[in-house]
Amino acid sequence: MARFAEPMTRLIDEFRKLPGIGTKSAQRLAFHVLRSSSEDAEKLAVAIRELKAHLRLCSVCNNITDVDPCGYCTSPVRDQRVVCVVEEPTNIATIEKTRNYGGVYHVLHGTLSPIGGVGPEQLRIANLLTRLGDVDEVILATSPTTEGEATAGYLAQEIRKTNADVKVTRIATGVPAGSDIEYADEVTMSRAMEGRREV
Repeated sequence: MARFAEPMTRLIDEFRKLPGIGTKSAQRLAFHVLRSSSEDAEKLAVAIRELKAHLRLCSVCNNITDVDPCGYCTSPVRDQRVVCVVEEPTNIATIEKTRNYGGVYHVLHGTLSPIGGVGPEQLRIANLLTRLGDVDEVILATSPTTEGEATAGYLAQEIRKTNADVKVTRIATGVPAGSDIEYADEVTMSRAMEGRREV
C-alpha cells in the first residue's frame, strides 16, 4: 500500500474494516472525506457517534431501533399473531417493500453455521420461543442457503417443542437457492411470501 500521512492511513484502515470495502475503495472514501468540507466531515462523525449512542436492539424482536419496543412491535395496525423470522435487520426492508406482509418480525442476527462456530446459543432464539403463547403463525424467512435451511429446520423443531399449536411456514422458493434474501427484488420477495408452505 502507498505511504500516506498517519491520519490518512488510520482512516483508510478503518474504512477497510467495513464489509465489501477493499484497499482501493477505502482510499477513495478517505480521500473523499479529506476533500469534503470540515462541516460535512463533522456531520459524518456525529452521525456515526449518534448511531452508536442511540440505537439498540428491540427487547421483543431484536430489530435495530431507537425506541424499545420498536415501531413494528407496538404498531396497532400490524398483526401481532403472525411473526416473520429473518436473519438480519436488513431483511425486514426487503419484505416491507412487497407491501404484502402485515405481521411482526423476529431477527436472529445470523444463521446456524457449525463451520463458522455459530450454534443456537449465538442466535437470538430464546426470546422468539417466549413469544409463542400469543402467536398463530411463524414464517421462517431465512435465506435458501445451506445455513438458512439448517436454521429454518432447527427453528421449526424448537417451535413445535415449545408450542405445537403454532403453524410453522417456510417462504417459497421465489428467492433463488444459494442467494441472500437481502438482494431479492420486490417481485421475487412477494412471490416467496405468498407461496410460503408449512414446514
